[in-house]
Amino acid sequence: MTRIRIDAEAEARARSAIVGACRHLSAAGLSPGSSGNVSIRVGARIIATPTGSSLRAVTEEELAATPADQEGASRPTKELPLHAAMYAAHPDATAVVHLHSPYATAIACLPPGDSGYARLPPLTPYRVMRLGDVPVVPYASPGSEELAAGVASAAPGHPVLLLANHGPIVAAASLDAAIDLVEELETAAQLTLLLKQAPAVALDAAAVAALTQPGR
Repeated sequence: MTRIRIDAEAEARARSAIVGACRHLSAAGLSPGSSGNVSIRVGARIIATPTGSSLRAVTEEELAATPADQEGASRPTKELPLHAAMYAAHPDATAVVHLHSPYATAIACLPPGDSGYARLPPLTPYRVMRLGDVPVVPYASPGSEELAAGVASAAPGHPVLLLANHGPIVAAASLDAAIDLVEELETAAQLTLLLKQAPAVALDAAAVAALTQPGR
């Protein structure tokens, strides 16, 4: 059996950070019921919320680590392959957050544009600068190999994704940054739906180009 190297101190910090993030996301109304999952990568291991857990109640002791270091350890979320695909596509990422947040999930239920990107018009500079274009991964059953393959295909170059009829998933260099991304996406989705029947003025192509110049 291959011996697993464990950085116990780093993993303890990760567990504490995950539980704190879970409470924040739950209190913000972004993880209804027992939906959503959060992970941090520590070396070769991924520390993640367990399958069937509620973000409002999960404890540090219940968090799952993979590869597991002992028999009888908690089983990680069934969506772990999605997290693994995001980490593989973003080597600098140390955190992944997947939610079923209401507004982003609503956008994920709309048909994507011709380019395969979510219908999120450039209403604010922050939508452009922080999210960029958001690919929509074709629908597949939650936890399935097909869904993980779809994420793996769409994730390179895109740390923010929408899973069709399912919800958002983001990867970032830190857990705080991942939370910022998923909250920015939820806000962009909310604005899009609030203004859907209104004559909203989106940023023009020149403004979008200026916002996406390297170095901004």
